[in-house]
Amino acid sequence: MHPAPSIIAFSTFSGLGLGLLFWLGIDQTPPTGWVAFAFFAIGYILAVGGLISSTFHLGRPERAIKAFTQWQTSWLSREAWAAVAALLAMGLYAFLLVFFDTHVPILGQIGAFFCLVTVYTTSMIYGQLKTVPRWNTGLTPALFLSLSIAGGALLSGRVLIALVLLLVAGAIQGVWWRTGDTRFKKSGTDMKTATGLGSIGEVSAFEPPHTGTNYLLNEMVYTVGRRHANKLRVIALALMLVVPVVLLLLPYPHIFGVLALISHIAGVLVSRWLFFAEAEHVVGLYYGMR
Repeated sequence: MHPAPSIIAFSTFSGLGLGLLFWLGIDQTPPTGWVAFAFFAIGYILAVGGLISSTFHLGRPERAIKAFTQWQTSWLSREAWAAVAALLAMGLYAFLLVFFDTHVPILGQIGAFFCLVTVYTTSMIYGQLKTVPRWNTGLTPALFLSLSIAGGALLSGRVLIALVLLLVAGAIQGVWWRTGDTRFKKSGTDMKTATGLGSIGEVSAFEPPHTGTNYLLNEMVYTVGRRHANKLRVIALALMLVVPVVLLLLPYPHIFGVLALISHIAGVLVSRWLFFAEAEHVVGLYYGMR
């Protein structure tokens, strides 16, 4: 599928911000005063900024508010409600910490819970799609959640926890790539099943449905060369896992921690680009592209 910059930024930065807010919410000795203000401000800028950027992919961004009306059937709507719950709970939690030096653990835990729910609902927007076999797996929410929590730990300065979680996220990413490469074939979807003509013999496209391009070709039948994809996977894994782990093991963690965070974000951006670029939508079968 076409890797839209707004969606890549949204899923990367909102996940990182919500991951940071999650760790702040479950912290038994959270920062207070202006230190707390700085941490929560970073979390909110990333989370809210990412969520806002997602509206740029809409044809009519001003109608984004209507997403709240479809919570019974739409993961996008559930994401919107979960995000509001998370940001409101964490906002009140932060307000008490910053201005009254008051820690209300249950409020932070509720906010942290909804932060994870928000990331999960985001992942399920893609993970529910049977039309994209690479996404339609339980590994998709596991990947989103692991990257969010690992990135949040890194951003909040939890070095040892970040080291472990980065390794976990990297392992999930590797398995997701490996299994994803065969999911389209294993789904059993081909030209025969797509047209419903398999019972009469072999089915092949005589000619494309039309001679020009269209929305489906632009958005759903994006292709990326396997050789380039493999190179980008190595780059993504090196930036989001290997480089941060090496930097965190060096002395002066405050200095190298910033570089580790920058490298991790760059790696997640590359992996998220691949997340969309490598997604094979079954509609491509009608165009002979699968």
